Amino acid sequence: MDVSNGFEFFEETTNAEVESFFDSSPPLKDGDEIRRRVEDFVGKRCSPAVNERNNKVVCVTSGGTTVPLEQRCVRYIDNFSSGYRGAASTEYFLKAGYSVIFLYRRGTYQPYCRDLPDDPLLECFDVLDGSTVTVHPAHTEKVRTAISEHRAAIRGALLKLPFTTIFEYLQLLRLVALSMRCLGSRALFYLAAAVSDFYVPWESMAEHKIQSGLGPLDMRLNQAPKMLSVLRKDWAPAAFCISFKLETDTMILLKKAGSALKKYKMHMVVANELLTRKDEVIVVTESGNFVVQRDKTRPGADVESPLIELIVDRHSSYIDSV
Repeated sequence: MDVSNGFEFFEETTNAEVESFFDSSPPLKDGDEIRRRVEDFVGKRCSPAVNERNNKVVCVTSGGTTVPLEQRCVRYIDNFSSGYRGAASTEYFLKAGYSVIFLYRRGTYQPYCRDLPDDPLLECFDVLDGSTVTVHPAHTEKVRTAISEHRAAIRGALLKLPFTTIFEYLQLLRLVALSMRCLGSRALFYLAAAVSDFYVPWESMAEHKIQSGLGPLDMRLNQAPKMLSVLRKDWAPAAFCISFKLETDTMILLKKAGSALKKYKMHMVVANELLTRKDEVIVVTESGNFVVQRDKTRPGADVESPLIELIVDRHSSYIDSV
């Protein structure tokens, strides 16, 4: 990747690069079972018997990918992301009537659990008489709400698929996208995950833990194939696609978001500035940019609420137009 004046020059990803990445990746653990679950979930919504206009499915990706440095991984490079936006957005998509495939990093925020303490098993429960476990009075209502809403979602409209590494994430994304092709324009991709730009190819990776006694570590990282263009062209060409751009420098944020919109033919790019991302985002589209802000007059209000409202409206218009 060449960089000049702070702006990226995107290189076209070839099909050969994409296939080479997948061919050299370690097999997805329990891949056959995951494929069965995804195809069953999506298949029920592709059936001619369903009300197509109102039966929409969104794939929400959430959290960051890791880049292993060893095949028997001890060390890895990580991407910053708590998964809060993906978890919150999933809740609002479900409320809007969507079915959701939640592709998330293990250990990150989960839908309906965002208001629980960071360590809920220790803080939410009490032990009485040495054996009986009860919910602590301070958290009773939060726990009850989280459990009931989460169970209701999983029973009908939420499929959760975890990942850790970039290899897992991209294999899962391809599997989900190919399965969602039958939905046509009713498919939506909300790609909020922080995906590693560079990685160590599996075949060139050390098998065992890298020994510090060998001296300074000299390692070459390859640029990860840009799968957004492949998603749009080949995997799910009729789907409505939204990607995210996070920067710490506001001076280049909109320029890079606009470049990504054109390069990868996204329908929207959500531009985030690191320090203000929880209060405001800018949605970049071909027809113009839209500032979306959380309602600061309402305690606990999320910026994701008006953001998903805007996306749902634009997705409905897209479905009507094709």
